[in-house]
Amino acid sequence: MKKNSVLKTVLLACMALTLFVGCSQPSAVKEEKKTVTVTDVKGQVEIPEKPERIVDLSGNSDILSILGYKVIGTANSDAYDYTKLPKYLENTLKGAKIIGYSMQDTMDVEAIMNLNPDLIVISTVQEKMYDQLSAIAPTVMVKLEALNWKEDVKALAKVFNKGEAANTWLTNYDKKSKELGDKIKEAYGKDTTYLSFLASGGQFYVFDGAGFGSVLYQDMGLGKPEGMPAQKDISLPVLTYEGLASIKSDYIFIIGTGEDLKSLEKNAIWNSLPAVKEGKVIKLASSPYFVQGYSSIGRQVLLDEIMEMLNETKQ
Repeated sequence: MKKNSVLKTVLLACMALTLFVGCSQPSAVKEEKKTVTVTDVKGQVEIPEKPERIVDLSGNSDILSILGYKVIGTANSDAYDYTKLPKYLENTLKGAKIIGYSMQDTMDVEAIMNLNPDLIVISTVQEKMYDQLSAIAPTVMVKLEALNWKEDVKALAKVFNKGEAANTWLTNYDKKSKELGDKIKEAYGKDTTYLSFLASGGQFYVFDGAGFGSVLYQDMGLGKPEGMPAQKDISLPVLTYEGLASIKSDYIFIIGTGEDLKSLEKNAIWNSLPAVKEGKVIKLASSPYFVQGYSSIGRQVLLDEIMEMLNETKQ
């Protein structure tokens, strides 16, 4: 009896051990994540096939969302207040921790580490952080051109092999922008012209080939006034009051801080402009509208807003 009892105990122990080992093995396999090799500006880098904890410092969290990714950390903060998200990205980036501003070359490494990322995305602006960040998680570095936003979407999509998702989004965007542009031309006249600029410190930074202006002209196909200075690079052309007066535009979108807008309203040259006299001016806050047109998601939001803004001038 005693011998049988000991044998029974040994058998039960072996069974328990077998069950323990058998149960623990699938768990170990489950934790093993597949990886893929992608090519960025630094060369080839191995990243998770399906990253789940992405920290983006490059300022392209909006594009990553288009490609189907959700970031847990972002540097797509408001250009006028680095502690908050710009209004047009509040829904898209809801829940993401703000790490800094994408034009900063360094950010809080400890804060990034505490998010336990499985992938980090940076731009060439943060290149000097590359070695530090690579020690935390696989790091992809991208270089984008602010004057051709569609190519930026495609370039990031190419890195992550998400060309189909990018093309679908861009096709839908083009369709929507043309439809809304046609509606505006039907309602306000096909030859009506529109001007957009930032007022800052008594000077005017005109949007033409980028930002707000390119939404109007390139995306929506709306009329550009004569006498506008062409935008040759990322820098916005700058005008004085006299230069502004030489541009004859039917409608004006003016972006500025409260102080700059008040200063503008006191100026005789500004008040002499036909669009001002006729009440065809749309005043917009610097935050978020100064940089909104540089964001793919921001542009998408602008499409819906521009028609509403113009309609308000009729009220």
